[in-house]
Amino acid sequence: MANDQDFIDFVVDQVQNGCEPTYRHMFGGTTLYLNGKVVALICDNQLFVKPTKGGREYIGTVVEAPPYEGAKNSFLIADELEDAEWLTELLVITERELPAPRPKKKRKTKGSS
Repeated sequence: MANDQDFIDFVVDQVQNGCEPTYRHMFGGTTLYLNGKVVALICDNQLFVKPTKGGREYIGTVVEAPPYEGAKNSFLIADELEDAEWLTELLVITERELPAPRPKKKRKTKGSS
């Protein structure tokens, strides 16, 4: 599931219009965030966008595949990667439909009651 940094940078650089995606390497893949929400995964230099109703409508003919063995299907984005405007809109639609991330629980520190 390793990714080339050049591919990750390319995907992140495609996202425009004031959107500032962030990413984090996890479990051999890369998680892509928009406004703190997980919108996509990059695995084996392929982009997998979280499935949403709006994303499905926007894409039209959807190709679905799991980003890694045992994962649920996501939208596999291939040909449209070069179209920065299209990709940005898809990620914005996806982010809009996803629930806000759950607040992280505070960890108890040793010695505190």
